[in-house]
Amino acid sequence: MRGVLEPLQAHWGELSWWPAESPFEVMIGAVLTQNTAWRNVERALEALRARISFDEAALLAVPPEELAELLRPAGYYRLKAERLRALCAASQAAGGWRTLSALDTDTLRHWLLAIKGVGPETADDILLYGFERPVFVADAYARRLLGRLGLIGGREGYEDLRALVERALGREVATLKRAHALIVEHGKAHCRARPRCTGCVLRARCTFAAEAPGAGL
Repeated sequence: MRGVLEPLQAHWGELSWWPAESPFEVMIGAVLTQNTAWRNVERALEALRARISFDEAALLAVPPEELAELLRPAGYYRLKAERLRALCAASQAAGGWRTLSALDTDTLRHWLLAIKGVGPETADDILLYGFERPVFVADAYARRLLGRLGLIGGREGYEDLRALVERALGREVATLKRAHALIVEHGKAHCRARPRCTGCVLRARCTFAAEAPGAGL
């Protein structure tokens, strides 16, 4: 795994991700980014930021229909408004971020996953970038890249893939953040569903490129 990250690091350099000014903004962004591109999330965040301060009470005070309209740029806006309200209500009931931060990682992850609309990827986004916990976000970019490099079989479940990468990279938050950021950046530029293999620094070791040499030319 580190043999993959080293050439990515050399190519892409240091990346700053997740783009947020507070743990609460990470939480909002993690819900909004479900099934949409980050540029759409940024538009929704800008609309929210112009309307409210970023905390649970302020978001819950916005009428549901108005909140949904603010989130319209992120798509599935009514559903995401419901999910954000559920997450904020649960956080508020639990005592807020300071109280939640005192929980161990497994307990905190279990708490997140019990909230309607929070799946494993969303929970791990919040854990890694909001709470600085050593978890890997095993998203579609990671699955696609590692599968094409022959490092996974491709049928692993989310939890198995997450555990595999965490074993390979260790439990350092900075390393796991760097790995996720590099994989996302490379996935957006090259390792797409329809790959752009030209210029890919991993092409020489990619099983997909070897089987289809003209892919992405």
